[in-house]
Amino acid sequence: MDEHKLEAKTQREIVAFLRIRGWHVERMLANAYQMGIPDLYAFHKKWSERWIEVKRPDHYSFTKAQRLKWPEWERAGIPIWILTAATQEQYNLLFSPPNWRDFWKPSFEPPDVDAMIDELVREHERAQASENMK
Repeated sequence: MDEHKLEAKTQREIVAFLRIRGWHVERMLANAYQMGIPDLYAFHKKWSERWIEVKRPDHYSFTKAQRLKWPEWERAGIPIWILTAATQEQYNLLFSPPNWRDFWKPSFEPPDVDAMIDELVREHERAQASENMK
C-alpha cells in the first residue's frame, strides 16, 4: 500500500475514533484557496475545537503551504495537533498543548532570502578582492 493510501486509511480510522467519542469531524479538502489547512477540523461540545493533521510517524513531511501557514497560525493563537494513529495514546494528545512543532524539522524553515542575498554579496566581494590581489 502506498504512503498516501496508508495516511488516508489512518485518517479514516481517526475520524471514526473521534466520532465515537462525540466529536463532530469535518475532513478539509485542500484546494487553491485552502492550501496548508490541516486535514481535519473537529469540534466537541465539552472540549471545543481542534485542528488536526494526520501524519505517518515514520515517514512524513510538511507541504510548502503548511511550512508557511502553520507558523502564522501559531502566532495568531490557532493551535494544530498532529495525530498518527487512532489510539487512546494519540487521542490524549488533543488534551495537551498543540504538538505540531514536535514534528517540525529544521529543513522545513523557509529560506531567508535576504540572508542568501547577503551571503552572495559577501562571496562576490571576496572573489573581487581575491582578483584584485593578483
